[in-house]
Amino acid sequence: MSAVPARRMIAVMVLVPVVVALALWAFAWPAARTAPRDLPVGVAGPAAAVTQLERGFERREGAFDVHRYDDEASARAAVEDRVVYGAVVAGPKGTSLLTASGAGPVVAQLLEAVTAQAPAGTQVRVTDVAPLPSGDPRGTALAASALPLALAGVAAGALVTMSGLRGTRAAATLFGASALVGLTATAISHSWLGVLQGDWWAEAAALSLTVAAPGATVAGFAALLGTPGIGLGALLMVLLGNPFSGAASAPELLPEPVGAIGQWLPPGAGATLLRSVAYFDGRGAAAPLVTLSVWAALGLAAVFVGGRRRAAALAEAERPAPVPVA
Repeated sequence: MSAVPARRMIAVMVLVPVVVALALWAFAWPAARTAPRDLPVGVAGPAAAVTQLERGFERREGAFDVHRYDDEASARAAVEDRVVYGAVVAGPKGTSLLTASGAGPVVAQLLEAVTAQAPAGTQVRVTDVAPLPSGDPRGTALAASALPLALAGVAAGALVTMSGLRGTRAAATLFGASALVGLTATAISHSWLGVLQGDWWAEAAALSLTVAAPGATVAGFAALLGTPGIGLGALLMVLLGNPFSGAASAPELLPEPVGAIGQWLPPGAGATLLRSVAYFDGRGAAAPLVTLSVWAALGLAAVFVGGRRRAAALAEAERPAPVPVA
C-alpha cells in the first residue's frame, strides 16, 4: 500500500470520531445541562408579599433574575413586551402567575412548577398572556423549524457558489431564494398547520431573513476562502448555531455562554424573531432583527469582495505576456 492512500485512510478514521465528538458536544451537552440561569421573571404586589416572593426565587442561587413591578398591569406589560418570561403577582384575591408559552413552553412549565411549591393551601391562578396556538400547543413545530431553516440557508449559499454566480447576481439569487422559502414556510406553518398566529407578512419576512443571513454568510465564506468556506459556514450555522439557538427551550436555560452565543448566530436570532412576530406582535424583535441584518450584510459584502478578487485574478491571467525587446 502506498503512503498517500494510507495517510488518507488514517485521516478519515481520525476525522470521523472528531466530527462525531464535536456534534455530540454541540447537541447533547446543552440539552443535558438545561436549567434556569438568570432567567428574567417578575414579581408584583404589596411590599411585604413581593419581598417574600423574591426570597422564594433567590433560594435557587443564580437561577432567576427578579424584576419588581408595582402592580399586575405593569407586570403583565413586562411579560407581553418580552422583558420577563413570567411574573408572580400577590394580591387581595390571592396569588396569580402570568406566563407566556409563546416565549417558550418549557419556561412556562418551569415557572408553574416553581410556584406549585408554594405553602400548602395557597392556590395559584395561572394566566397565559401570550399562548401558543391550538395547532401547536406544545411549541414543538416552531422548535423543529430551526434546523430546516438553517439547512435551507446553507444550501442556498452553497448552490449560489457552485453555480458560479458572483456579485449582484449572487445577491439577487440569495435573496430571491430566501424570500420564496419564507413565503413557502409561512404558507405551510401559518395557513396550513396553524402553528403561527401573527401577521402573515411579518412572519414571512422573519423567515426569509432567517434563511438569508446564513445563506449570505456561507456564500461570503466561499467567495473569500473557496470551497472550504462552505464547510466553515455549515459548521457555524448548523453544528453550532442550531443547538445553541435555544429554540426548543430558551437561551437562559442553556449553559453559559452558549445561550448568549446562540443569540448572536442566525438560527438563534431567527427563532427569537419568529416568536416575537408570531406571538407578541413584534415586541422584542429589535435585537434579533439587527443580528440577522448584520450577518446578511457582512455576508453580501464578502460576496462582492470575493467576486472582485476573482475578476481581478482572471483579468491578470488573461493579460498577454510582454514581448521581449531584442
